[in-house]
Amino acid sequence: MSRRLEKIITRKRIIELASEDMRGALAELIGAAAGALPDLKKDALLAVLLQRESTMSSHLGGGVALPHARVPMRRRYLLVIGRSVRGIPQGAGARSERTHLIFLLLASENAHNYLNMLASLARLLRDGDLVRQLAAAPGPAAIFAKLRTSLDGLLERTAQARQNRTNMLMIREAERVARGAACSAILVFGDTFVGGIEPGAWFPKSKTILVTRNHFEFGDGGAQGAATSVLQVRAFSGQRMAQLRSALLLAVTRGLISIDDRLCCLGGLAGDNQFDTIVVVDTAREFQGMATTRSDLLPEGLNPEVLERVIAIALELGIEGREGKPVGCLFVVGDAASVEKHIKPLVLNPFFGYKEEDRNILSPFMDETVKEFSSIDGAFVIRGDGVLLSAGSLIQADERGFNLPSGLGSRHAAAAAISAATNCIAVVVSSSSGQVTLFRRGVMLPLSEKPIGSGT
Repeated sequence: MSRRLEKIITRKRIIELASEDMRGALAELIGAAAGALPDLKKDALLAVLLQRESTMSSHLGGGVALPHARVPMRRRYLLVIGRSVRGIPQGAGARSERTHLIFLLLASENAHNYLNMLASLARLLRDGDLVRQLAAAPGPAAIFAKLRTSLDGLLERTAQARQNRTNMLMIREAERVARGAACSAILVFGDTFVGGIEPGAWFPKSKTILVTRNHFEFGDGGAQGAATSVLQVRAFSGQRMAQLRSALLLAVTRGLISIDDRLCCLGGLAGDNQFDTIVVVDTAREFQGMATTRSDLLPEGLNPEVLERVIAIALELGIEGREGKPVGCLFVVGDAASVEKHIKPLVLNPFFGYKEEDRNILSPFMDETVKEFSSIDGAFVIRGDGVLLSAGSLIQADERGFNLPSGLGSRHAAAAAISAATNCIAVVVSSSSGQVTLFRRGVMLPLSEKPIGSGT
């Protein structure tokens, strides 16, 4: 109804009233309506409105009147607004309340939601501050602008109320699904909401994991609850299942969940403020053939934060490229002693000679450096504690025996081979599509789902 009100309020049908009584004011409003309704029988309509005023006043209180009638016309509704600066008395005597605003609503005889439209107008006009602003406005143009602004706010509040109802329904259903499916935790994608969320207040009896790109601190109200954890994922793919897979990978490597856990996942489009998806996921299926325990997935000596940082940089390169151009690169992380037996330099090592703390990928100053060197052919070799050992390294591991999907070439083959030959993780960014793929024990796990073109 608010949207229909927005359509029927027009600047040209807002007038200043010169009359000092209701009969004269109604005649002026009917005259303004006649311009849009050439067949309107003005005298008959005036008689109907006056007869209704004599039996049931259209005065809403607060200086507003809402006369209304059905008339034969093609359009469903027509609204004419009149403003009287001096006010029109509603009864006899000097202390009689005066009407400053008259909203004349005309409806066709076929308008089925006529009473709903009247109710919407009445709700709008119960706002005392709005009515006072309209009565004091300098002219019709200002009245129109204030009405539109108020309607925009009403539409926003209505949409928010609808969203709130839907979100609460989704939250209740997620809790019900989690219980019915014997889920060990509920995974909530917090970036659905612009202002952030505190899901511990929604699922106080369930283990809850909040997944977000942004740094998150729980409010003073203590909504976190003992069961709620935060999983900050610095970069996401744009596809939902890829986001979910990245979150599962990091949750397992951090020890927040186990490979055998079943999760209920609740999310929506980032920034949409609306939950729209509930998914039940068996973690083991996502890592089928790659790992059966956390130690299988995360190599010994590999800091989970190092892996998170590598994945974040890879996803950012896949989405943004470098200087507007797509880039392909390969990161080999962990088990550096074994990896070094399978590599040789293609170029002079740009990290040679620097202190370890100055070339650790966990340093926030290393992101741009790594991205700058991403255009060099060859792989980045990274120690489990995050120290960058080399860039531009050629992988020399047996690439035979790996059946990779069509479109994946030498870089992906090298990643599969080195991950099978050593106890490392390899992360590849495709130069043709930007797809990011993780390899562990020769098995691939896509972390983004862009279409794969030819080449790597």
